[in-house]
Formats: sequence, C-alpha cells, structure tokens
Amino acid sequence: MEILDCVDAVARPLHDFGDEFMSDEATSAVGARAGFPPGRAFYCRGRFGVLGEAPVAVVRAAQGFLGPGLVSVGWRAGRPVMPAQDAAACYAGAVRQWGRAHIPGDVDVEHFNRLARRLIDAADADALPLFAGWRARPCPDDDPAGAAMQRVHVLREHRGACHLAAVRLCGLTARTAMVINLGSEQAAHYGWEQPPPASEALRPQWQRAERLTTELQAPLYAALTARERTEFRDLVVALTRTEETRADGGRISCPGTARTPVRP
Repeated sequence: MEILDCVDAVARPLHDFGDEFMSDEATSAVGARAGFPPGRAFYCRGRFGVLGEAPVAVVRAAQGFLGPGLVSVGWRAGRPVMPAQDAAACYAGAVRQWGRAHIPGDVDVEHFNRLARRLIDAADADALPLFAGWRARPCPDDDPAGAAMQRVHVLREHRGACHLAAVRLCGLTARTAMVINLGSEQAAHYGWEQPPPASEALRPQWQRAERLTTELQAPLYAALTARERTEFRDLVVALTRTEETRADGGRISCPGTARTPVRP
C-alpha cells in the first residue's frame, strides 16, 4: 500500500474512534469519580494535562481548534482537582478502560501495537507539543487492548497537531478552518462563540491544508513496508468498527477529519 493512501485510509477511523471515547458518558463518569465537576473539566485537564502546569493561553495555543472560552473554563475548573500530570494519567487510564470495553475481541491488538509503536516512535515531534506529551506517557505492555486504544489516541493527536500547523501555514485561523469544515452552528458547539460564516473563497486554502496534513504524516508511515501498511490499514478498520459507527454512517468531525475533499 502506498504511503499517502494508507495515511488517508486510517485517519478517519482513528479520529472517529477517539471521538467516540471522548463523547462517551462512561468517560465522563471516570472524571466524575475522580472529583472533576460536570462539563469539560476532565476533558481539558486530562487531555491537555500532558503539557504540564501551563498557563491557559499556552494550552489554548497548543490545541488550537477548540474555542478559547471552552478551553479556559475547562482547564481552570479542573485545576483544583489534581495536578496536570496526574489528570493526564487519569485520562490515559480512561482511554485504556474504554479500549478494553470497545475494541472487538477478535482483533489482533498485539500486531496493531507493534506497528503503531513503530509509527509513533518514528514521528518527529518538533512543533507538535500535544502529540509529544502524549507520546511520552507510559503505555503498559500487560494491557494489549488498553495499550492499543492509547496508541489510537496518540496517533489521533499527531494528526490534529499536524493539521493545526497546516491550517496556519495555509493562511487560515483555526476558527475559520472549523467554520469551513463544519459550518457556524457546529463550530459554536466546539466553543467558538457566534462564529461568522466563512467565505467560499477560502475553501481552496482549507483543501490545501487537508492535503498538507496528510503529507506531514507521511514520514511516519514510511517506517512501515508496503505490506505492513496494508496490514495496519486492515487492523485499524477492524479495531475501530463499533456498532455506533456502523449505524451512524459517519459523524460530524473537527478539522483534520474532513469528509471532502480528502479523508484525513
């Protein structure tokens, strides 16, 4: 399988499987049991806790695609509950727990883990702080399904970080990219208050950013042989096929996971 074909084939299912985890009530319940208040506190403090005790402006800059108010409120609400790195560890535990519950039992997660680890280890993390933080988190060898889900999350963060860089390189703001991809109403759901409609004249820049995102991920997949890339694609498809995603036929996605013109 060619490199760019593999990147495009796996990006969408990796994103959507991670999205299922993030939006699941079971994930929120883990945060609630840990003492996080309702809302986005566990999500923000847990997901972005790998950045350490960063000022909220730094957290907003590192993640990019969520509205600044959403991130500010969530990060500050989670701060009194536990230190950032402890919150990240708690979130990683929730990731693995969700993977154990949702990854189909007939998937060869051991082989997925071998290939995914090679991809993650091959990545250049320069200018990708959120990915670098998640790659640095321990991933237990004695929990194959949990480790597979954590690696799904890490690969998802790599795609998102590459896409943020690509969007800016193409002359767009993260908010504009959200509106072009999702529309103003859905962009507001992700924390952008009353975002104005985006001009259609900007769509070619967004399409270029989508293509560039795939190209930025290409060096990872060069770490696998053509045969291994085919195997990895097949494993990702098998691993991420839940009843929800089969029935839904595709979810609304954030930038970097556009339905057209490419599958990120």
